[in-house]
Formats: sequence, structure tokens, C-alpha cells
Amino acid sequence: MTDKPNIAPMLNLYPDSMGGTLSEVVEILRTPDFGQCFQSLYVLPSVFHTDLDRGFSVISYDLNEELARPEDIVKLRDLGMDLKLDFILNHGSVLSKEFQDLVTYGQESIYKDFFIPWNDFWEGYGEMTDQGYIQPEEQYIKDMFFRKPGLPILMVGFPNGEQVPYWNTFYQEVKYPSLDAQDIMKLTGLQYGSAHGLAQRINRQIEEGTKPGNVDFGTKDFAKNILVGYLETNKRYLGQMDLNIKSPLVWDFYDQVLQQLSEYGARIIRLDAFAYAPKEPGARNFLNDPGTWELLDRVRQLADRYDLTLLPEIHASYYEKNYQAIAARGYMTYDFFLPGLIIDALENADGTALKDWAQEILSKGIQTVNMLGCHDGIPMLDLKGLIPEDRIQKLIDTIIARGGKVKDLHGQKNVYYQVNATYYSALGEDDRKMLMARALHLFMPGKPQVWYLDLFLGANDYEAVLRAGQGGHKEINRTNLTRNQIQDALGNVTVQQQLEMLRFRTTFPAFAHDSEISVKSMDNKMRFIWSKDGYHASLEADLSKMTFEIRGTGSGDDLILGKNT
Repeated sequence: MTDKPNIAPMLNLYPDSMGGTLSEVVEILRTPDFGQCFQSLYVLPSVFHTDLDRGFSVISYDLNEELARPEDIVKLRDLGMDLKLDFILNHGSVLSKEFQDLVTYGQESIYKDFFIPWNDFWEGYGEMTDQGYIQPEEQYIKDMFFRKPGLPILMVGFPNGEQVPYWNTFYQEVKYPSLDAQDIMKLTGLQYGSAHGLAQRINRQIEEGTKPGNVDFGTKDFAKNILVGYLETNKRYLGQMDLNIKSPLVWDFYDQVLQQLSEYGARIIRLDAFAYAPKEPGARNFLNDPGTWELLDRVRQLADRYDLTLLPEIHASYYEKNYQAIAARGYMTYDFFLPGLIIDALENADGTALKDWAQEILSKGIQTVNMLGCHDGIPMLDLKGLIPEDRIQKLIDTIIARGGKVKDLHGQKNVYYQVNATYYSALGEDDRKMLMARALHLFMPGKPQVWYLDLFLGANDYEAVLRAGQGGHKEINRTNLTRNQIQDALGNVTVQQQLEMLRFRTTFPAFAHDSEISVKSMDNKMRFIWSKDGYHASLEADLSKMTFEIRGTGSGDDLILGKNT
């Protein structure tokens, strides 16, 4: 793609975040309060047909018409809004037509290599186990990063009773049918009393997590093979199955999805989990080189057909320089450092690290999408190498003390982790800090992405975390708002001041791709200036007093906006 996407602010939400449907979102954005505030909308993938992780397990990229209709997309275009949408390169849902075809037809399925057959992948690199999967030799997996305990395998039941392992990096859930006495009577010929007792025995063990093949059948062991076969054949799955990028069918799928997303009006495509897709025995299965770059370049060739800009999404520590490698190849990159850097600047009244990062973006010509909050946590160990580790820990401790929830990456704190909290709560629910954070956000180089809850001063939702149960920490920052709640929030001065700043950022001529930008930090103060064609937009911020002034000048005008004194 040759034309750069606009750098005006982008609203980020789920299709049901504001009013319950995308249609409601359109109506809200039509109101005068939101006039000229946003030119882009990032709708998270629950807008498609999905089943897990609030959208990141895609069944198909058709619109979920419970939440969004084709006419809503047209109305967004009429509002002058372009779209950012997700494309999950590494995996698809077990409920996708491709996986369902696999479990229906087994080895006869045209999609048997659409996903990654574990044993085919590892043939010659390990030993077959009694459980029917190859255990790779240590030398071939020592550099691999598995996101859950054990090997990333899902045993897939084929219609002939065969259990075939497939690569499954992320979530999986297998449910076995509950047996009753009549099932067992039909399958084994046992009388009712014996069948009833055996059903209770089997069901109890499976509920406790025992695999069918390991169930103790007691004196009815003669029925084991028949009943285990029945349970395995009739099991149901939830999960995200890795796609086989060596399959031509997968590349046909990639092309079809990119075309479909472009027809919705997408300009930016966020590539989720792309770094896990290239895999080779003995190589890293996360951001391997050169496989990752070859994949991205090939996807970009497809995206260019549809005038799409790719935004690869990856978390890693600053010192690893992955953001730099992505930007050097001409891709937009996420500024995952900014959320933590701004909190650090505000808590320590010191903008030095923030200034240094802004100057690096400018000097290296890095195109970023930046943000405060988002649907995920506030990145922390991404900051490693940007600020001292004791300050990172201080940030973590501060946000946790304000109600945040720590997300460890499978207990490996030395890899990376996030703190889940709304940005407003992370700032101590301090309106002056929230306005300062927004001002700094909008003057940083890049395209500002605005999480809807930040805009409306959303506080940590502890009830949502409890409802979600184990692993539900992310729900702390995903509260859906009704029209009435939004209307009430619009009466808040801090909300209106954010909207005023967003309107200025969207419409003032000093903000452009080719603007000259200067950033300075001195004595607890920061100064940003954007300049283009005689227009100048400046931010003067005092981080110790938590005061700032935004000024726009040009063509004889002298505007003071977003003043916070």
C-alpha cells in the first residue's frame, strides 16, 4: 500500500461496548458531542462469528448480525470513518467449517493439512509415545516457547476412531458426553443395574479430569474398549487450532479474508498472533527468523491487492528491539511502551524517558499506533530497557495497589506480563492525571487509539472479574456501557475536555504525517510542538503541578484549548 492511513484519532471498542450493537455505536458517533473527534474505528473481532476470548477465536469472518449488520458498515463510511479490523493469522476456531470438516471426514477431509498434523510435522525428530503422539527430542524444542504446560497438542478424534494429534498453541477444551445406563446397555449388553452403576463410575472419573482411556472400569473392564471408543468419537471441542502456513488452502483462506475485510471498509489490519505462525523443527516457534519476515512479506503482497496497511501485533521487551525490526521493514507498529511511560512520567514528575522514546520514533521514522488503555492489560515488561527495572516494579506495585490484577505469562515473570486495570483506575481515578495523560497521548508521534472506557472514565470492574471466574482478569477493563450511562458520562467536564482535545487533534492542520515535531523535557516540564504549513500546535505540560496548556496558532488564529490549570 502506498498511501499512508490518516493519523487522526481512532476509537477502539467491541461492537457491543457502547449501547449494545454497532448500530448504536453509529448513532452515538452521529451526535454533536462526538462531531469531528474520530476518523477511524477499531472494532474488535467479536464483530465476526467467534466463540472464545471475546472474539479472538474466529469461526468465520462474516459479520455477527446479532451485533453488526452490513448497513452499519455503510453508515460508518458515510460518517467518514475508516476501519481497523483484526486478522488472526496463527489459528482458527474448532467450530470453523474447516475443522468441522476434518472431524467429520478424517483422513478423507480436504482440510486435513489445513491445520498442522503434529506427527507429520515431527516425523524424524522424536519418538512415538504410547499415547499416539511423537515426543520431540529436546534439541529440537529447546528454543520453542509453549504458552501452556506440556506439548501444544489437541488429540482429534477421526470418524474411524483414530486419535490424531494436531498443533494447538492456545486455548483448548474437550468435553466428553455424559453416559447414562441406556447408552451402556445398547453398547455393551449389560443389564440396567450394572449399566447404571458403571455410568456413574465413568462419569465421576471424567468429571474429575481423568481421560477415558485411563478410567478404572472395575469389574467391567471387558466394556472398556467399546465405551472409550464411544466417548472419544463423541467428544466436543472448544479451542483455537494452529493453521498450517505450508498449505495452499491456508493461503487461499488468507486472501479471501483480506478481501472480505477490505470490503467492510478496513484500511488497517491488525495481525494478531502472527509471530506464532511460522514453525520449523529446531527453530523458535515465536518470531523465528527468517520465517516470520517471509510470512509477513507474503501476507503484505496479498494486502496490497486490497489497499490495506498491516499492523503486526507483538509484545516484547524494548531491549529486544522487535518493534524496530518490524518498523525497519516498512510496517506500522504498536507503541506498547507509551501506556507505561506516561504513568511513569506522571508518578515521578519526570518526562525524560517519554521524551527519549518520542525522539527515537521521530529519528527512525517509525509509524506507530499508540494508546493509553486497550482490551488487554497495561504492558509492563515491554518497558524493560526503557526505564530501570526498579521503576517498572514500582509502576506494577502502584497499579496493583489501585486495584489492578497482575497477568503473569504462565508464571514466567521474566518473559513479560501486564497489569489489568482501566487506565483511569491505574491513575488513581484522578481526573487531572487522566487529562494530562490524554494530552501527552495526543501529542506523541503516531496515530492515537482511544479505548472507549478511558474516554468515559471507566473504573475497574471487579464484579465482571468475579463473574468471569478463573482467568477473567481482563474483564476488569471491558465493561459494556448503555446509552444512558454514556449520556450521563457526557455531563462530566473531564469527558468533555477529552473530546475537545480529540476534536483539536483531528481537525487542526498542524497534525499530519509530514509535520515537524519537536519534544523537550526539562525541570519536570514537557513541551511538544507540531508544525506544518505555518500552523503550530503546542503542549506545555508541568508534570509536578499536573497542569498543561494546549495552543494552536496559524493564519492569524491563536487558540487555547484543553487548558488545565
